Amino acid sequence: MIYPFLTLDDETEIVHPEMKPNGSVKVYLEKPDEKDCFHHASCYLPTYRWEDISGFSETVISCHQEIIVSTARLIIQFIQGKDFENTANF
Repeated sequence: MIYPFLTLDDETEIVHPEMKPNGSVKVYLEKPDEKDCFHHASCYLPTYRWEDISGFSETVISCHQEIIVSTARLIIQFIQGKDFENTANF
């Protein structure tokens, strides 16, 4: 199952499946594009390894990397069903 996490102002959707047994999480980004249908990329937590990048420039991936790094703890907590009481302090 794929879970929505965040929609950015540029319509990029950030979603993720459940955590793999080895503790990794595939974070998937997808953005509608009139010419190419969709731009997409995958980033694996906790290593932040990118693959399958199509349609996103290095500059855009760098910006998305910053977003994923700053929210990775929340993604992991969400997957693990942890308490979100103190998430405002991230």
